[in-house]
Amino acid sequence: MKIQRRVAISTACVSLFLLLAGFIAAQEQKKSSDKYICSETNPGKMCNASTTCGSSTTACVVDIKRRGSSSASAVPSIPDVKKTGPFCVKVGTTVTFQSTSKDTGFVLDFGPSSPFDPPGAIIGGSDRSVSVVAKRKGCFKYSAGACTSGTIYGMCGSVETEIVVTDNNN
Repeated sequence: MKIQRRVAISTACVSLFLLLAGFIAAQEQKKSSDKYICSETNPGKMCNASTTCGSSTTACVVDIKRRGSSSASAVPSIPDVKKTGPFCVKVGTTVTFQSTSKDTGFVLDFGPSSPFDPPGAIIGGSDRSVSVVAKRKGCFKYSAGACTSGTIYGMCGSVETEIVVTDNNN
């Protein structure tokens, strides 16, 4: 009886360990397959008329929304854009972050380097859009978090995405 119990416990522990190891390996593979444009040697080469938002005379408007129970979106005002993804602006372009969703607040975090002045988190919402001017050329990863007030489950969501700031010659 004791031997059967030990075998059952050992089998359960080994099975749990293998299941956990498989899960960790799958997560690592997923992380390595997530491709960021900022990881490329020349991220600015993805910038063209269909990926560039705004101009020196027209603001780029980015709509921040909460999606589902744990995600968000940051969609630039580019014709035919269908999802959150990297987009381009030129130095000097005004970027307006807003939320067209009712009762939604957002926070954008560029980490230690931001293309905007002043650097730091950008905080706004459906009742307060925030306009900033792109000052620094480069590729910038950022996290966009959106929260909807009045919801009980899955109040906030987030997404990681990128913005490429090019000079006016591109």
